Amino acid sequence: MSSEANVVIEARGLGKRYQIYAEPIDRLKQFVLPRLARLVGRCPATFYKAFWALTDVDLTIAKGETVGIVGRNGSGKSTLLQLICGTLTPTVGAVNTRGRIAALLELGSGFNPEYTGHENVYLNAALLGLSRAEIDARFDAIVEFAEVGSFINQPVKTYSSGMLMRLAFSVAVHLEPEILVIDEALAVGDERFQRKCFARIESFRNAGKTILLVSHAGGAVVELCDRVLLLDGGEALAMGHPRDMIAMYQKLIYAEPAAGERIRQQIRDRVAGSVEPLPPAAESYDAGLTSSSRVEYEPH
Repeated sequence: MSSEANVVIEARGLGKRYQIYAEPIDRLKQFVLPRLARLVGRCPATFYKAFWALTDVDLTIAKGETVGIVGRNGSGKSTLLQLICGTLTPTVGAVNTRGRIAALLELGSGFNPEYTGHENVYLNAALLGLSRAEIDARFDAIVEFAEVGSFINQPVKTYSSGMLMRLAFSVAVHLEPEILVIDEALAVGDERFQRKCFARIESFRNAGKTILLVSHAGGAVVELCDRVLLLDGGEALAMGHPRDMIAMYQKLIYAEPAAGERIRQQIRDRVAGSVEPLPPAAESYDAGLTSSSRVEYEPH
């Protein structure tokens, strides 16, 4: 384990609970009636169903590591990233980060759709603490990398999803953060620009930056990441070598519904060291990038 001085992300017992209401009126009941019940000394009722998007997650990431997060849809990946970035508050537990974070979360998050691309670049950079002079020095490089041309002066609500992703990624990587967080945003880009992005991510790795990456592209995860966290149902099932974690992940996504919990338990037992390892799946798993489309980095 890395020394404490090198730890840049640390989460302990992290959990996020949402209150799910069957009817809109139940939200009002939950706001009013428990307060009245406490006033008269009664045990308050609840009018919601508790849904835990993330439960009891421990995570330690050292400076310079590239860590992938994989899991089925709804497994808690985006929730974990938002907790790390501070855009969500945990219900339980705590997360501490050290260093400037630049994040690509939901497509277009952090951008005002009514503002031009030019205005959004300055807004995002200013929020991360850059001075106007620092932004001025980076602006041309941001626009050139994003390949948005004259659209930089148009409101971003007129952008295609690909244009929006390109600008968001370009802003993030040109702000020189200590920690770069990417949540599946690259999935909307074309293959050529994805390769360009992966090349820039590789340059970040070589510069000793910390990267947290969510992706369904197993090939990119294996290629880029030092370790991978496997989430399922809000639970951190395993952390380990990228190829092993991708094999486990694919066992989960291709399993019959009835076999899902059995496989989850096998993974837990394997992590605990109480049973033999799962049968290897590397021979059959589709990494998301075939050998003919393996990531080839283009230096920039």
